[in-house]
Amino acid sequence: MSDPITPITSPLPAPLDKDSAHKAALQQVAQELEASFLTEMLKHASFGESRGSFGGGVGEEQFASLLRAEHARALVERGGIGLAQSLYTALLARGDQEGGANP
Repeated sequence: MSDPITPITSPLPAPLDKDSAHKAALQQVAQELEASFLTEMLKHASFGESRGSFGGGVGEEQFASLLRAEHARALVERGGIGLAQSLYTALLARGDQEGGANP
């Protein structure tokens, strides 16, 4: 006889309290803003543009913005330039000044 198959369940992470969820959301927003800023800076630094006759042509031009955005996200994931932390701190302080109102 065979044993019945029992499903393997993984323990779920503990639910975040409202304050922790709010702080995590603020951190995410701050990182997205830093990534947007870095994307624009990479664009103005001509990162991802074709290099003369050896470039990828129209295809490279169309996807250069996506390449810059992914590089910016990778930079933020590895610590970025510190803008996200400054934004996060400012957003937390603003929330505290407004009475700590969470959305």
